[in-house]
Amino acid sequence: MSTIHDIAVVGSANLDLVVDVAHVPLVGETVMGGDLQRYPGGKGANQAVAAARLGRHVAMIGRLGDDEGGAILRSALEADGIDTAHLVTTADVPNGVALIAVEHGGDNAIVVSPGANARVSASDVDAAGPVLASAAVTLLQLEIPLDAVEAAADAATGTVILNPAPAPAEPLSDALLQNVDVVVPNQTELATLTGHRGPVDAVVAAELAAQLPCPVVVITLGGDGALVVTEGTSTHVAAPSVGPVDTTAAGDSFCGALADALVGGAGIVEAAEWAVRVGAATTLRPGAQPSLPTPAEVEALLRP
Repeated sequence: MSTIHDIAVVGSANLDLVVDVAHVPLVGETVMGGDLQRYPGGKGANQAVAAARLGRHVAMIGRLGDDEGGAILRSALEADGIDTAHLVTTADVPNGVALIAVEHGGDNAIVVSPGANARVSASDVDAAGPVLASAAVTLLQLEIPLDAVEAAADAATGTVILNPAPAPAEPLSDALLQNVDVVVPNQTELATLTGHRGPVDAVVAAELAAQLPCPVVVITLGGDGALVVTEGTSTHVAAPSVGPVDTTAAGDSFCGALADALVGGAGIVEAAEWAVRVGAATTLRPGAQPSLPTPAEVEALLRP
């Protein structure tokens, strides 16, 4: 029997306020930037849109603010065909906002004001129980309260993917991680999850991944692609060589593409191969959600 939703996303929705700068300012420094741009964003919403543009039926579970930002985000999600029935508008609370400085080489620095995202609760997750029960894949991140993330991982009946971003202040509980099928950290997040101090190269990443009580760990390596660690075996997945314009949503598109491929029946390495291509294509256009590609755009953007 087919599922009602291919993918459920429990997470954040932010309005991104973006300024291009020559370099990210140091403490106490003021830099002049370009014109302010406003884009729909937030890790949860980005991953939902990424999966929807790749052709999946997606539901978004979370909270929006009772302001212009919330209205903009709801309209943007619905324009991509995303089910927002469980995206609650929170009275008298501002929407989440991300303040993003983007350097000319594509790197960025981000400050997030959670707003309504900080009000997402386990009760919100309980209300969306039928969606989580029907979804083939559930995508989670850490821009909402941890009790809501834990409730979602527990309620989901399909494959659970956790993107532990932003990096948690303390290691996550085994109770949560044991409910996760695939965890997708970057190198910094992997170090935080495992309490590691020091640099994380591919060898160290494989060793650290083995410490997590999850069957599969996929470490994103930026321009170097990804490392898939499962059952004691690590496989490096190379990324296409590109000249990035803006890396803001690359990690989110990677997660959305990974979920897309798993829904389609791909193995985890094949799914990571697709995800690194989608992530690379995302860096070639500015903005968070505006940069998220369709399958045809992935091929066109990466064409030599």
